[in-house]
Amino acid sequence: MSNCPFDGACCPLSLGEAACALAAGEAVVFPTDTVFGLGVSVKAAAGPRLLYDLKHRDAGKPVAWLVEGPETLDVYGRDVPAYARRLAETFWPGALTLVVRASAAVPAAFRSPAGTIGLRMPDSEAALALIRAVGCPLAVTSANLSGAPDTARIEDLDGALMARTAGVYLPDDLPPYSIASGVAEAAEAVEAGEAAEGAAALMSSSARVRADVAAGTAGDSDAPSAGIASTVLDCTGDVPRVLRAGALTLEDMKGCLS
Repeated sequence: MSNCPFDGACCPLSLGEAACALAAGEAVVFPTDTVFGLGVSVKAAAGPRLLYDLKHRDAGKPVAWLVEGPETLDVYGRDVPAYARRLAETFWPGALTLVVRASAAVPAAFRSPAGTIGLRMPDSEAALALIRAVGCPLAVTSANLSGAPDTARIEDLDGALMARTAGVYLPDDLPPYSIASGVAEAAEAVEAGEAAEGAAALMSSSARVRADVAAGTAGDSDAPSAGIASTVLDCTGDVPRVLRAGALTLEDMKGCLS
């Protein structure tokens, strides 16, 4: 493929090659609807250790799974509350990760210390195609070194990290793209110590993404629309709890929580 920007530092993969690498227990980088992901097959990998090693990240922080559909909540989750099912039916595929109590189908190595697992159905045909080709969920974290920013730009992927993976799956029809200006503004404001301004910029960008979804102009390609990571909700209690703010807000989801 011609759209890998690393001049041999990584291996561009076809869908079949990426699926074979995942099935062999290797890690692959690929685009999602939020940011670029670094993933392994949950059947082939004994746990998330490879992802920790590649990212130079301390072990123990849970790694969420990308799944094919809402029905997987009852495969990999147990005692799933009704509001979590409503959220999945409404916002999947999309930028919402639901943390539920893990069922026996989730290997212990992938569960959090509290016995939970994060699940998300991505709004990305590239990611879903990999899940289908491998035949199981993918344990996925952002494709960056620990402490470095997430990226939704091909050219911002870390070449040294990419070279240590099996390769990068870049669909032929994936166009060049950049992080939305609102996210860049937010990052610049936070770096300048202007937290309030950074939060406002991020909220503005998120609002634009939601407006694009409402207008039907989002999701026309596998390019992450804004580079904003998914919202993560703890769904183990009577009401959800935000573990990480992201593309969706509680205001967006309030209709599913009543």
